[in-house]
Amino acid sequence: MRASGTFDVADFTPAPMAGPAIETALPVGVATLRKQYEGQVTGASVPLSTAAFDQATGTGTYVAMESFEGTLDGQAGAFTFAHSATTLGEGRESEFFVIVPGSGKGAPAGISGTGGVAVGADGTHRFWFDYELGR
Repeated sequence: MRASGTFDVADFTPAPMAGPAIETALPVGVATLRKQYEGQVTGASVPLSTAAFDQATGTGTYVAMESFEGTLDGQAGAFTFAHSATTLGEGRESEFFVIVPGSGKGAPAGISGTGGVAVGADGTHRFWFDYELGR
């Protein structure tokens, strides 16, 4: 099955890095976020993200782990997914997106699958889950 929609980042809070830093050409950072989802998936997620990114050029790579709570095709519950991508100013490449097996609670218990994120020219963030239930 496929469910899709849009999301907005409602909060982005940088977090301190533990341990000694190694300076590279792109700074590495950690942040917590809060996202709001609309569409066939409605609710909120709390991602933990780490990235090496240059805001001025749009170049970098991120890795995120998100815990989502809300409705998936009208069914209430929660699950976790992980994703990463690289950007070189425009577009996304080397994408990875997976629903964490065994993370479903409520209606999405037993959820598994993949998904993706796309950012439109107007800045709209779109997402989709290709998923199965009951495994």
